[in-house]
Amino acid sequence: MPDDAAISSTELHYLSITEASRLIQQRRLSPVALTQAFLDRIETFDPQLNAYLLVTAERALEQAREAEAEIAAGRYRGPMHGIPFALKDIYCTAGIRTTGHSRTRMDYVPGFDATTVTKLYQNGAVLLGKLSTHEFAHGGPSFDLPWPAARNPWNREHFTGGSSSGSGASVAAGLAPGSLGSDTGGSIRNPSALCGLVGLKPTYGLVSRSGVYTNSFSFDHAGPMTWTVEDCAIMLQAIAGHDQRDPASAPRAVPDYRAELGAGVKGLRIGVLRHLYEEDVPVAASVKAALEQAYDVLRRLGAIIEDVRIRPASDYHAVKITGAESELFAVHEPVLRKRLNDFGADFLGRALGALLISGPDYMQASRQRRAMIAEMAPLYERFDVLVTAGPGPAARLDAWRTLNFWKNNSVTTPFNVTGGPALVQCIGFTDDGLPLSMQVVGRPFADAMVLRVAKAYEDATPWKSRRPVLQAGATPLPAPPVPPPAKAEISQFRRDEIAVLCKRRGLTLPEKHFEQLCATAPYVEEMVGHLGRVWEFYDEPASVFQFGGP
Repeated sequence: MPDDAAISSTELHYLSITEASRLIQQRRLSPVALTQAFLDRIETFDPQLNAYLLVTAERALEQAREAEAEIAAGRYRGPMHGIPFALKDIYCTAGIRTTGHSRTRMDYVPGFDATTVTKLYQNGAVLLGKLSTHEFAHGGPSFDLPWPAARNPWNREHFTGGSSSGSGASVAAGLAPGSLGSDTGGSIRNPSALCGLVGLKPTYGLVSRSGVYTNSFSFDHAGPMTWTVEDCAIMLQAIAGHDQRDPASAPRAVPDYRAELGAGVKGLRIGVLRHLYEEDVPVAASVKAALEQAYDVLRRLGAIIEDVRIRPASDYHAVKITGAESELFAVHEPVLRKRLNDFGADFLGRALGALLISGPDYMQASRQRRAMIAEMAPLYERFDVLVTAGPGPAARLDAWRTLNFWKNNSVTTPFNVTGGPALVQCIGFTDDGLPLSMQVVGRPFADAMVLRVAKAYEDATPWKSRRPVLQAGATPLPAPPVPPPAKAEISQFRRDEIAVLCKRRGLTLPEKHFEQLCATAPYVEEMVGHLGRVWEFYDEPASVFQFGGP
């Protein structure tokens, strides 16, 4: 299959999935040449970005040759056929190491593929490798793990966002045209926003979680991270659909996510959740200005825009953290008892906080979540989508402190609680070149509408033409030091209570980790105070379920 003579090999890595798939289908671009271009770029630039934990070069070229032969024989499978992709290293891959970026899983080689991986293979996609993540899609950025933290291609001194850190860095830097991330409280949207990508947290249950290492059963979403909205729709098409191996998987037909991408926003009703970023999680002036310009673009395109409110971000934060941290601790508790010191400090600073959360706290959070989901129904009737700020701009990598996880509310977490689709996209840059972002949020299973609105904005703005500039041969930067534990300002009595809780769980904590846990205690107490304590016996939690039909 000949290369297109008009395409220089140095440009292949910046082709969108949409562009590359069209050329491959027309037999003007070789999947082997495309794959080799990415492998060459990874070899040149990844040492300064740390996006990859493992490059599967031989397998990639083998898959690319197979795709090329099939297409030449007239067996074209669709727009992912011959397209390279990469995986956050919590997606299980048969015969390929899957570590979760953790010392405790350094040598784990699963004998099965995650359902999403199987689907991409069935669509003829080509696996480039496994990507950096925060430890088990949770703790990080950490500087005490077996592999270094990923760096932001727009400025290597800055954070990629997490936990899908390598997924964000790889696509922004042209080290993969698309990747899969996961999102429990923002882990697709955070790195997508900070790295200038399009990242979609699909509706809960739309994309299978089977074979993806669990952070939280109740809040985990798997989804695509790409350079453009159409690329995102293409990857979603390949991975969406019911999977009986995932108990949360929705038995719904999958629509054509590209069918109405070009329909525009004229006449659509868009609700602006301004309070999330003006009151609840205050953002920089540059973000506010970019958002106002984005709203003006949508108005000019014919959308009807109106301010609207949901609950304060702190309420959603309390529900999500109480529920998700309890579930995460349950997943890792057996290994924590045996190998606690093999985990990174940031993971422990988050996971151990679940010791301070009670069973009643967990139940009240689930009840509150059910109420929050129900509260969204009138807004879904009134608006086609909601918009608000996305994360960013990216902070310096060395500025992170574990206690921020417990202290700070989030603009992304509300939409993990409510479960519908939420997408981030670039809406401009700071004066020093860091991406700014907007979230587009939809009703459950209105993922196509979210993509449609995002595509209209993308087509009307110039941001996708701007890419980070990397210098070949740039010296890798040293890792920042591991931050000291936060100072705990609690009574000796409370310290003694926490020590008893640890003992009951069979955990012996070194002083630094115990001190971090004690520093967490006041924030956990404040957080669970948002859950509400007065409930009737008939107030159901969100964890109820139905049996199927006959």
